[in-house]
Amino acid sequence: MNLPGTYGLLNSTRFTQTSTTSNKTENGATAAEATETAPTPNHDTDKLTELENALKAEKEKLVASVADLDDKYKRALADTQNVRQRMQRSIDDAKIFGIQSFCKDLLEVADILGKATESVPKEEISDKNPHLKNLYEGLKMTEGQLLKVFTKNNLVMIDPKLGEKFDPNFHEAMFEQPTKSAEPGSIAVVIKTGYKLHTRTLRPAVVGVAKAL
Repeated sequence: MNLPGTYGLLNSTRFTQTSTTSNKTENGATAAEATETAPTPNHDTDKLTELENALKAEKEKLVASVADLDDKYKRALADTQNVRQRMQRSIDDAKIFGIQSFCKDLLEVADILGKATESVPKEEISDKNPHLKNLYEGLKMTEGQLLKVFTKNNLVMIDPKLGEKFDPNFHEAMFEQPTKSAEPGSIAVVIKTGYKLHTRTLRPAVVGVAKAL
């Protein structure tokens, strides 16, 4: 009997079976580990959902920020435009009304000339009084020339007519005069003429207002 050879064959067979079993065990463990570590479809979906929500939130923040900046830009642009318009109006007013103080001083000169010509008796203005006549004509010429200068610079006289309705923008009432011949609230007496520069009243006409009896 060849016992050693048979014993060796048995040992070889056992080794082969052991190796096969070991390999199967290792391969099974590796497959299990791979199964455990492989991401599931639900896990990927959750990740994508979180990323999508984060991007949406970031987008909303950016949109809100852009809207806020756009609003601030428009407000700043409107403020700048308003400032520019105010400055332009100030410049225009300075050009138009820059002579206002000078015109007010000239009004007194016009008043004096007017009183001087009115005080001269009309019956005395004749060739019999050449000096008075020449003086009167000189005053009238000076007054006329001054009024031309006023008109040239848009300084217009406010000379209300009797019976004209009282306007507080152009008239200043000094008293009320009871009368039947004029409508209440209308101008009954003109004491002093007024003037306006363009659309601005420099001096209102001083008047007396009619009052019902």
